[in-house]
Parts: sequence; C-alpha cells; structure tokens
Amino acid sequence: MKRHILLGALALSFSVQASAQKELFLTQTECRELALQRNEELQKANHALQQAELDKDIAFSSYLPKLDGMVSGTYMFPDMDMMGMELQMHGMYLAGISIIQPLYAGGKITAGNKLARIGKESAAQNLRKTRMDVTVEADKAYWNYIAVRQKVRMLEAYQIQMDTLYRQVETAVKAGMGTDNELLRINAKRSEISYQLQKARNGADLCRMALCHTLGEPFDTQPIPVDTLIQVTAPARLDESIALRPELKLLEQQIAARQQQIKMVRGDILPQIGLSAGYAYYGNIKLNGMTADPQGNYIPFTQKLDDGIGLVMASVSIPLFHWGEGLKKVKKAKLDLQNAQLDLQRNSRLLSIEARQAIQNLTDGYNLVQTAELGSRQANENLRVMRDRYTNGLSTLTDLLDAQSQWQQAESNRIEALTQYKTYETEYLRCTGRLGE
Repeated sequence: MKRHILLGALALSFSVQASAQKELFLTQTECRELALQRNEELQKANHALQQAELDKDIAFSSYLPKLDGMVSGTYMFPDMDMMGMELQMHGMYLAGISIIQPLYAGGKITAGNKLARIGKESAAQNLRKTRMDVTVEADKAYWNYIAVRQKVRMLEAYQIQMDTLYRQVETAVKAGMGTDNELLRINAKRSEISYQLQKARNGADLCRMALCHTLGEPFDTQPIPVDTLIQVTAPARLDESIALRPELKLLEQQIAARQQQIKMVRGDILPQIGLSAGYAYYGNIKLNGMTADPQGNYIPFTQKLDDGIGLVMASVSIPLFHWGEGLKKVKKAKLDLQNAQLDLQRNSRLLSIEARQAIQNLTDGYNLVQTAELGSRQANENLRVMRDRYTNGLSTLTDLLDAQSQWQQAESNRIEALTQYKTYETEYLRCTGRLGE
C-alpha cells in the first residue's frame, strides 16, 4: 500500500514538473527575440546574405589569373609510319601547367564586381525587411493572445456576477419577493455568457498555438504574457518619411543592378583581350627505324623523345558581325532599366500611402483608447449605481441586466482598443523603416 502511495506521489510530482516546464513567461521584447532566433524565413534570408558575400568574393576572383594543371596518358595502336620510321606511343604521357590572365573584357569584370556588391547590399536589406516582418508578426500574435486572455477573464468575472445575482434572486423568490420569470431571464443570460466564454476560451487556445508557432515553441507550451498592464502614451512627432524603408532601398538597388547589367551586355560586343602562358612536358615517345653504320650496314635504332615546351600567347577577340544581336540585347537591357525606374516611382507612392495610413491608424487608435477607457469608467459607475438601486428595490432587473451588458461591451472595447493600439505602434515603425533601429 505504501509503495502504491509513493508511486502515486512521484507520478503527481513528475506531472506537476512537466506542466510547469510548459509555462513560458514572456515580455514583448522576449517574444520578439525568440521569434527572431527561430524564424525559418529569417534564417533563409541570413543564408542568402552569406551567399551574396560568397558571390562578391567569386566576382573579385575574375580580376585574378587562373592557374590550371593537366596530366594525360596515351596508348596508340597500331604504330604510325613516319618516312620509313615507326612512331611508337605506348604509354605516352603529357603534363603541363597554364596560367591565363584577362586584360580587358569589355568592362564585364568591373560590372560583374559592382553587380555582386549590389547583390550583397540587396541581401542585407532583404534580411532587414524579413526581421521587421517577423517582429510585426510576433507583436500581433503577442497582443492578440493578451487581448483574448483578458476577454476570457472579463467573461469569467461577468459569469461570477450573474451567478451571484442568480443566488440573490433565488433567495428572493423563496421568500416570496421575486418571480420565477426573473430567474428564467437570469438563467438565459447565464447560458449566453457560458457560450461566449467557451468561444473565448477556444479563441484563446488558437491564439496560444499561433503564438507558439511564431516563437517556434511546441504547441503544448503555455506562454504567459507579462505585459498585462498595457501603457498607452499619446503619439508625438510622427514622421511619414519612407527613406529608411528596406523596400525602397531594394528598389533603388534594383535600378543600380539594371545599370550594371547594361554594361555586362555591352561588354559582349567589345573586344576581349587576354594573356596566357604555359609549360608542358611530354615523354615515353619512341621512334624506331634503321640507320647505316660506317661500313654501310643497316642496323636498327630506337630514339626516345622526352622534352618540355613553353608557350606564351596574347589573344584579342573582336566581334565583327552578329546581325545586330549585341545592340538589340543592349536595347533590351535599357528597357529593363526603365521598367525598374517605373517600379520605383509607383511603389514609392504606395509606400508613402502606407506610411500615412499607419500614422492615421495610430492617431485614430489613440483616440479610440481614450474613448474606450472613458466608456469603461462610465459603464463601471453605471453598473455600481444600478446594482445598489436594484438591491434597494429602486430599479428593475431589466435595468441591472442592461447595465451589466453595457459593462461587458465597454470592457471588451477597452481591451480591443488597447491591444490594437500596440499593434498600430509596431506597424507605424515598420511602415517608416524604424522598427528595430
């Protein structure tokens, strides 16, 4: 018996420890940090930046000479007849080394290096943009979870109020001072609150899982937000400038890349100048034949060929006539540049509209917070007065139920206004490129 009790206590202890391990206390800052550490898209953007850095190094190597080595072996049969002699290559070998240095490639090497630098800068801006998007996503998930948790607590408090009222009315009915109709009305309200509470709890669980997904945590984790007391300050010095937006930087770099691509295409119709040098050593080549000695007798001989040769060569390649292919490619690349400039014009206007909308949302959101908090204070006071009046028989049950409904709606509005304002703050910083600065 004692053994069973001990095992039960240990199981309970492990269960408590396991459930405690699933709790994760989070501030808004810690939520952002976790999301940034574990987001897959952000990791891919970081890898893209590393690839761009490698591309830059690869492009720089085009300035440098290329050194190559070569080794080959040959077995030729049958032997070759060469003016009465027999050339034998049974296991001939050739080994050599060559070095090639481009001198002029029509500006393609310089343009390629500039293009690689632009690619690295673009990857850095894309990484910054992804960080901002992940931060916005984390903030939305965080404040949505806080909002729905507070609504659950508000409905639980509302449920307690209705349970208390039910007991009061039930006592009054038993004493002959109330009616069964009042109990029925309160029961109907209690059922409605239970329904709303169940929906709110389901929503809270969905928001919890959404937050776990954003944080990269297992879905059985219980995040516990620390920022339950939401502080709101009036927005000041709102700036609608989009100069810091990574999207704008990417559009500008796209234009710079198109300019370098024009130079790359133009380089195909310009002369190419290069210098190469090499050295090769060959061996195991035999030449078999007959030769006459001083007495006039023919005797066989074998000469083995082993030697090395060096080579230095300069080359110039000049495109002469390709049916206008190169010029047409240049014109096409220039049209791509014009399209990139048009994209910058159009998207700059859209980004400016987005920034202005974010400022408007932030201003309106603050006004809604002030209105909602005023409405909440008034609803609390109205509920207190109506509860006292109903207790003293100076108001009807309908008046009290209406006051409670108004209180619920006012509290719900206050919670939504506060959490929405915090989301608007993050969105404003993103739309002006200041998020994470």
